[in-house]
Amino acid sequence: MTLKQALNRAKRILAANSIEDASLESELLLRHALGIDRVQLYTELNHELDRKQEAIFRNLIKRRLYGEPTAYITGHREFYGLDFYIDSNVLIPRPESELLVEKALKLAQNHIVPSIAEIGTGCGAIAISLGLNLPQAEIYATDISASALEVALFNCQKYRVGNRIHLLHGDMLKPLPEPVDLIVANLPYIKQSELRQMSSANFEPLLALNGGSDGLEKIQQLCCQVSSKLCPRGFLLLEFGQGQGRAVTALLRSLFPLAKIEVTPDLGGIDRIVSLTLPHTPQPIGLTLSPASR
Repeated sequence: MTLKQALNRAKRILAANSIEDASLESELLLRHALGIDRVQLYTELNHELDRKQEAIFRNLIKRRLYGEPTAYITGHREFYGLDFYIDSNVLIPRPESELLVEKALKLAQNHIVPSIAEIGTGCGAIAISLGLNLPQAEIYATDISASALEVALFNCQKYRVGNRIHLLHGDMLKPLPEPVDLIVANLPYIKQSELRQMSSANFEPLLALNGGSDGLEKIQQLCCQVSSKLCPRGFLLLEFGQGQGRAVTALLRSLFPLAKIEVTPDLGGIDRIVSLTLPHTPQPIGLTLSPASR
């Protein structure tokens, strides 16, 4: 069987099993099986696979059919034009989260943001993308999962930003040693009742997906900590799920009535990012917090 035949066969199998982007995923899995890059794949399409290579590729396709995400199978995921190491200890970065990076970089063009904190960093994709584009910024990246921070450390070392990105173990904003100018976060926002409908939920860490009964538990917890960890005239960028924009903006307006709040849609036209700009003297209103929000 040639590479071309193997690729076409895999495409048909994945497509027949309702796997999106069957063409791309087939290519990624075949390249991983053979240890080659894209150029080599398409210049050697007539090359014959040996039995061992065929067996390896069949096994990868079988794992994908059982629902295991390609990023976990290959150990790689592209985000904001960069290649990140991924394993099952971290959430797989989604393309829509690149909007967080774009918004943060646009803020940095128009305002001074010498210090940034990314909350729930996972593999470090957002923090590292910001670090590479903002070499003068001091960046903190927190995560409650020590295993996730090990993955982030590997990626920081890969891109040689370990001296500027400080990985901190702990919940939400608590590990931050000082207030920062910009807080960026993509927290769990999936409703607990909807997790079973996600095929990837059997493989991705539930800690990084489960947003509680209404999907907003972690977002509320973060927002209630912001006032003590964000500098005057600082910025907050939050990603949220479909249909959650009104609830998130209402929460922020109740906490920061004098702040400027804007919502930005993703490329699909779905409201995805809320941005908050504090006034010079932030005046958060005190709330009675539930135990989960403390």
